[in-house]
Amino acid sequence: MSEQPIALVTGANRGLGFEVCRQLAAKGYTVFLSGRDLAKAEASATEINKNGGTVFAVALDTGGDVSVKEAANAILEKFGRLDVLVNNAGGNFDTHNLTTTVSMEYVRETLEMNLMGAWRVTQAMLPLLLKSAHARIVNVSSGAGAFESPIGFGLQKMGGVAPAYSVSKTALTALTVKLATELKDSGILINAVCPGWTATYPGGEAQGARPVADGAASIVWAATLPDDGPSGGFFRDGQRIPW
Repeated sequence: MSEQPIALVTGANRGLGFEVCRQLAAKGYTVFLSGRDLAKAEASATEINKNGGTVFAVALDTGGDVSVKEAANAILEKFGRLDVLVNNAGGNFDTHNLTTTVSMEYVRETLEMNLMGAWRVTQAMLPLLLKSAHARIVNVSSGAGAFESPIGFGLQKMGGVAPAYSVSKTALTALTVKLATELKDSGILINAVCPGWTATYPGGEAQGARPVADGAASIVWAATLPDDGPSGGFFRDGQRIPW
């Protein structure tokens, strides 16, 4: 059993997930960096470990029951528990779609990616999290799925664009509340975080996106909350925001 806290981050080959792994490793966490492609996950883990981190790569496809269970078993066999789960995997920011014309196939795909995947992984990892004395779950949501948003996003401000993504993130924040309510006596703190519009692609900062490190820090804040921290909330940069 490791004395270091153990964390799992999904969708962590690159971008926000990778930076969350890097920041957690820098804080002394043992991190499982997961992705669908094991070779890419291994390369990313190696990059962080060059700077003294303790990061293990693990193959995890959030859309597959078998893959998720195998990842849970790998963590169980190695450490016997999990202290932090960051449900970061997601995508399909569909600004090219409108609510009235988006295909139902695309909507189902996006809900699977942004909602069902996090739900599936949480259920599989819960027995490991319950073995921790200070467990945390962070669902990476978005202001695009909020009814109110102070930064220009949100269900009303965005109009009909990005319908699948927005609705899926609304549902993910709602799932966070349901989990936190059901598990309120378990000691697990469960929160949703909006990292903001981050520069996860070349030229993003020039267009006004915030640095990836800043968005990741918002997630890491929720992953490292003290035992008297909040649960069931929606946060950005450590501040509760409306949704």
